[in-house]
Amino acid sequence: MQLRYLAARAPKKIAAETDADILRENVSKAERRLEPESSLASQPPLAPPPRPILAPAPPTEAAPALSSRPTVAPDPRRILDSIGEVVYDWDLRSDAINWGPNAASVFGISNVAPIATGRAFAECLSHDSESSRYEAIARSTATDSGKGVPFQICYGLIPPDSPREATVWIEDTGRWFAGSDGRPTRAHGLVRVITERYKQERRLAFKSRFDTLTGVLNRASLLEQIVQFYAQAAKKKQSFAALLVAIDNVFLLNRTYGYDIADQVIAGIAQRLRTNCRERDLVARYAGNKFAMVLENCDTAEMTAAAERLIEVVGGSPFETTAGPVPAGLRIGGAVAPRNGRAVHLLFQHAEEALDLARQPGAARLVAYEPSLAREDSRMKALKVSDEIVSALTDGRIVLAMQPLIDTRTGAPALYEGLMRLRRKDGALVSPSSILPTAEKSGLIQMVDHRILELGLKKLIEDPSLRLSVNVSGLTVRDPDFISRLRAHLGPFPELARRLMIEFTETCAIEDIEATVRAIAEIKKCGAKVAMDDFGAGHTSFKNLRRFAFDLVKIDGAFVQNLSRSADDRFFVKTLVDLARHVGLPVVAEWVEDAETAKILSDWGVDYLQGDYFAAATVPELDRRPAARN
Repeated sequence: MQLRYLAARAPKKIAAETDADILRENVSKAERRLEPESSLASQPPLAPPPRPILAPAPPTEAAPALSSRPTVAPDPRRILDSIGEVVYDWDLRSDAINWGPNAASVFGISNVAPIATGRAFAECLSHDSESSRYEAIARSTATDSGKGVPFQICYGLIPPDSPREATVWIEDTGRWFAGSDGRPTRAHGLVRVITERYKQERRLAFKSRFDTLTGVLNRASLLEQIVQFYAQAAKKKQSFAALLVAIDNVFLLNRTYGYDIADQVIAGIAQRLRTNCRERDLVARYAGNKFAMVLENCDTAEMTAAAERLIEVVGGSPFETTAGPVPAGLRIGGAVAPRNGRAVHLLFQHAEEALDLARQPGAARLVAYEPSLAREDSRMKALKVSDEIVSALTDGRIVLAMQPLIDTRTGAPALYEGLMRLRRKDGALVSPSSILPTAEKSGLIQMVDHRILELGLKKLIEDPSLRLSVNVSGLTVRDPDFISRLRAHLGPFPELARRLMIEFTETCAIEDIEATVRAIAEIKKCGAKVAMDDFGAGHTSFKNLRRFAFDLVKIDGAFVQNLSRSADDRFFVKTLVDLARHVGLPVVAEWVEDAETAKILSDWGVDYLQGDYFAAATVPELDRRPAARN
């Protein structure tokens, strides 16, 4: 419509020819700027021919007005400059490169003379480049059928007279053309600057393979690369070693200096490990405070020597941090492959077992794995128990056994403790002592704790007069998800909280005092009470006992069991009772098994007694005796 209007206002033939001539001339000029000095017959033009200009149609009355300025073809150089691209034509016979007119500005150089040949251009390539234009063409296995062979590569270019840091990363897309002998004689293409994209891709690639804090390999990359060590060991009939390196007392580092300083120490340890191993050895961050090392061509004696040197290097001098010098030590477990593990998972499982031994109190800092029938038997039993726990959780065979706590003033049950029992498929009950240690090591303890809590709340709903305490592990009680789930369970039944007590052991409480204080406060906000179980086993200080704000303490039954026969136990238990009464805490004595023990404890003013002397723990579903009331 607009073209028709213009055609009606101007001398028809002259105007049409002028407009067409101007457009053709502009396009022709643009082509000439991109056209190489010479070309092969088989080589297609760098730019497609301009489309024919259609003659303007006759005007119509409704056509809107247009500017009378003639249409101008876009300037290819301006466009290529703006997007950082430049075209080139390379005559492989003379080695001359004919660059587009904007090459200097794209590459950030004063002139293109220093890169006007293939050889000169190749000398500017970064050593980090994985390929080059020449390699992409010369090593191509494709055949030119007359239309050229496409290629696309990425490489780094260090502009002439520039430092290495000034590397420009290039994406080179083009085609090469063959002469009569079938060999490449000419190539042309387009070069694009992709430095920012390349750096971003490198950052993403680094994060996928390396640990961002320490700069060493991550666990996934280590497990991928260790396959090569197995292949080399089989080919050369050599062995190699796998070390698991744990930072000693990292919990104390976090608590004393804070997590930021501990991270600085972890990064420093990674650097020392990497510096003090061979180039082909691997160092990876295996877990939070644990590194893995794979030592090439290494037997047991060499592994021991290397590990002892690493322990000395790390522990020999403190690490400089923003908080000042901080010392650190290592514990190492090692295994030699393929003798101690013909598969990756077995090798690291054995290294983990050795590390567990090295972390035992009083153990050597380095333990080399040695096969042990007893340990293997123990491991198989643990696997069997883990399978049984999972099966019981799935089938609903985790049940509560109820045992009363007797009020010494009234002789009646004041509350009940819900104790975990696992009912086997044949109906037999399994005691927690054979289940819980395995559940803690295998990571199943939290699932068990949540199930026990659910069962306990169900009991409270069924019996509005019941008061109940349930046990949870320290790992569970310090987990924020536990508090969230407790709130969720109590949400529809807020009245249950005042009849619920959560127990966890003294040993767990003092593992992380600050976390325990926070957990107790959160539980009390829900309306429930909190008790310290096994009081006396962890030697809680008077100061911490006041900070914990427990509602009840339960003296460890191991000290109560022989109370009537041991003067030492009587002295110790009496001291615990006096300490608890001094801070105003009610006291429970567990494992009361005879009348004499019950009388001694009652005379000392112990508030509640619990044990088989009064009633054994029973599962109400199996024993339908009427439940005691307050």
